[in-house]
Amino acid sequence: MTIEVTDPQLAAYPALSAYLAHQSQQEPVAPRSGLAPEFIPTTPASAGNRAAAPVPVDVRPLRIRPKVMRRGIVGGAGAVGLLWGAQAEPSARLDALFGSGAHLSGLLAGYGILVMLLLMARVPAVEHGVGADRLARWHSLGGRYVLSLVGAHVVLALCGYAAHSGTDLLSSAAQLLGYGGILAAAFGTFALVVAGVSSVRAARARMSQETWRALHFLTYLGAALAFAHQMVGPDVSGSPLTVWAWAMLHATVAVLIVWYRGVVPVRQALRHALHVVEVRDESPDVVSVVMRGTGLDALRAEPGQFLRWRFVQRRLWHTSLPFSLSAPVRDDTLRITVKALGVHSRRIRRLRPGTRVLATGPFGAMTAHRRTRRKVLLLAGGVGITPMRVLFETLPAAPGDLTLLYRASNAAQLVLSDELEAIAGRRGAALHYLLGPSDASFDPLAPQALRNLVPDLAEHDVYLCGPGPMADAAAASLIKAGVPEQHIHTEQFSF
Repeated sequence: MTIEVTDPQLAAYPALSAYLAHQSQQEPVAPRSGLAPEFIPTTPASAGNRAAAPVPVDVRPLRIRPKVMRRGIVGGAGAVGLLWGAQAEPSARLDALFGSGAHLSGLLAGYGILVMLLLMARVPAVEHGVGADRLARWHSLGGRYVLSLVGAHVVLALCGYAAHSGTDLLSSAAQLLGYGGILAAAFGTFALVVAGVSSVRAARARMSQETWRALHFLTYLGAALAFAHQMVGPDVSGSPLTVWAWAMLHATVAVLIVWYRGVVPVRQALRHALHVVEVRDESPDVVSVVMRGTGLDALRAEPGQFLRWRFVQRRLWHTSLPFSLSAPVRDDTLRITVKALGVHSRRIRRLRPGTRVLATGPFGAMTAHRRTRRKVLLLAGGVGITPMRVLFETLPAAPGDLTLLYRASNAAQLVLSDELEAIAGRRGAALHYLLGPSDASFDPLAPQALRNLVPDLAEHDVYLCGPGPMADAAAASLIKAGVPEQHIHTEQFSF
């Protein structure tokens, strides 16, 4: 067991210094007899924690890898291009050229809308394989492409109609809106634009989460109107096979959305009957919420994952909040640890025992299945310690192969430290507290500082969780310190 504090002003924390001096005089914890546990990256079985409820070795949930997902998305776009090419009629006329461009951009926009909906459908195989944060980034980037394609479709269709009819653009727009199908498509376009604009960082920062979610639901309206528009368009309606294939694609995505965003949460709520049993202060601005239910092993929540929580209490019931588990699931009990960063997280402190809880998930891919190396470094900042604490307890590792670095501005900001120290002692793992303000001259996350703490750093898999700026800076330092980027596993789930 190793517990260290890295801080050039350690004297500012006399109690912590005294504790560390006492620890240094203790006898080292003898490792348990026998060989080190076998490294099984796909199984988050408990090593050094007999009370945890491990996932059986033979349970290997389906996970779609990011590369496979990307190739599937690109391949689908290529198939849409082939569909357009098979029906295109070559012509040098200006209106025909505009029309061909309008048809291609419209088909790709419709396909892009389907992809955007699929990414956020919360399909477990996609969520657990790709990761919620990566899916959110893809969704955000893809939304820009879709809006660009929709804009191109509108402009090219308008120019094509104007060239064909010999009228100006304003007159052409007025004539086109006279058709019911075109008018419906215009409303769909407006809905997509509103949803897209509301997701721009500057706009989203000015509205509540509830307002943003309400506006984002316009995406479904836009998708439905776009589907109706395409089903009567020449590129889809021209062939019964194309109509069937396009309809089946939309029906499949619709079923996935209804099932995983509607049916599954309701079924989980009825099945597990989660309720709050305790709200415990961990620090002045951090609380742990302990919940109990029935049959929670069926959730198959892996260490490092998070769920979306809805507390059925006034001023909280309408908001779904993503928080990771801060302890392994055991005895039908779950625990999350929350820092008061926003209005809703501050209200969690006032939860009453007995409050019903609706939990959806689990989500996230920062689990043991990402591991590829024997040695593991866990790097946490602030309340990002919560998923790291569970991994620290459950990742299979021999004594000396597991290290946790915990970054905080001062000793008062350390959360769950008693549990971390107990785990470190029981497992023969290393635990380092990296204390000090973020603007101090000494940076404990600098490449050389990390190498001093973990001499064979480049041989580790690294799990990283913390506030965005800290996580970005730490990832950059790890790469400079010699850790390959593919061995740095991180996930942000604040949407």
